[in-house]
Amino acid sequence: MSEFDFEGVFDEDYLYFYEEMLSPERTATEVEQIVEFLGQRGDVLDCPCGHGRISNALAERGYRVTGIDQSELFLDRARTDAEARGVDVEYVHGDMRALPWSEQFDALVNWFTSFGYFDDETNRAVLKQFHEALRPGGRLVMELQNPARLFRILLPSHHVERGDDFMLDIVDVDWETWRTRSERIIVRDGKVRRAHFTVRLYSYPELRDELVGAGFDNVRPGVEPNLENRLIVVADRPGA
Repeated sequence: MSEFDFEGVFDEDYLYFYEEMLSPERTATEVEQIVEFLGQRGDVLDCPCGHGRISNALAERGYRVTGIDQSELFLDRARTDAEARGVDVEYVHGDMRALPWSEQFDALVNWFTSFGYFDDETNRAVLKQFHEALRPGGRLVMELQNPARLFRILLPSHHVERGDDFMLDIVDVDWETWRTRSERIIVRDGKVRRAHFTVRLYSYPELRDELVGAGFDNVRPGVEPNLENRLIVVADRPGA
């Protein structure tokens, strides 16, 4: 059994329970941050793009955006939202472990803890895929859990309620491998189902070293790593 139940986690229930957390106000703030990091880089890959929350907002800012995700449900939502906003985004069904591009993009955005889903070797291969997809001089922007912050606030369980529905995550930390292992219990419309997932945590120094190993340089924190912030890391593919 896979340690990450992708279909069970990234489904319509995810969109339902995360809707209030991923508010338009939060998205606008995050997109402002991303734009600061991207500058004038025109062709942007959002990987994975989920339901297009970041992709479509970047397209509204004038970027030429491609989004890739393995969830057809999320891609359908993203395309519907793009049409409603009047923006043109190319959405591709695919796997971040096998990106079908080489030196295609000026920037790659990996946002909202969308890295660390696999074993260490595969995670390293994903970073190399990111590097390969970027043109020389291209920029990678990543946003993910900050272990220093997470360990300060992490509870054995946490839940989200919407009316009579709720989503409960029971979380354990594997201290030897620095992974959170979570069991998700969803009660919605009187029905109960379960899913499971694991995420590899990276401190800034460790992720910096992994990015350098994947070929990036000029690796730096996008915001100061401290006990309050999520982790944002910016790195560049060396120029020609």
